[in-house]
Amino acid sequence: MRIEGENIVLRYLNESDSAELLELELRNRDFFKHYLYTVDESYYTIEHQRKIIVDAQQQSEQDQKYIFGVFLKETEQLIGKVILAGVARGSLQSCSLGYYLDQAQNGKGYTTEAVRLAVKVAFEELQLHRIEARIMPKNIGSIRVIEKLGFQKEGHCRKDAYINGKWEDHLAFGLLAEDYVPANQKAPL
Repeated sequence: MRIEGENIVLRYLNESDSAELLELELRNRDFFKHYLYTVDESYYTIEHQRKIIVDAQQQSEQDQKYIFGVFLKETEQLIGKVILAGVARGSLQSCSLGYYLDQAQNGKGYTTEAVRLAVKVAFEELQLHRIEARIMPKNIGSIRVIEKLGFQKEGHCRKDAYINGKWEDHLAFGLLAEDYVPANQKAPL
């Protein structure tokens, strides 16, 4: 799957993206460790990045998880990932949203654009009813991204995830399909 936006492209990662994904992770190691789940040293190997991609391909075939690389449209450089995880069908029809972008690319609107495209996939392609996101309270930029897209704060999860050597609180946000406004339409007044 490949989805083009104005400045970025979302597409499934391929094994050929392993080296570039590793470079992204290494380049942003100190930055990401403050916001992403704690990982061990084996994470920072080409083999582990390849395994992440292969596992993601299998999980998307099983309708469980979808991992998209975020690429600059002009250069095709990999600058981040957007993840639709924990896809639940049946009476839930929901998923969890995760995303991160190269620190050097923050503040340019790329994250908002990438998440907007992933939300479109979740509601229009996967026909989900609900998307959930959990964000650390100190991650103001990430909170702004999802609030711009209509996510509503739904709660506070104490000591929700182990990040950078300690249990961190997260704010819970949700977006329902009925509240989703496609990018080409204006929100109702």
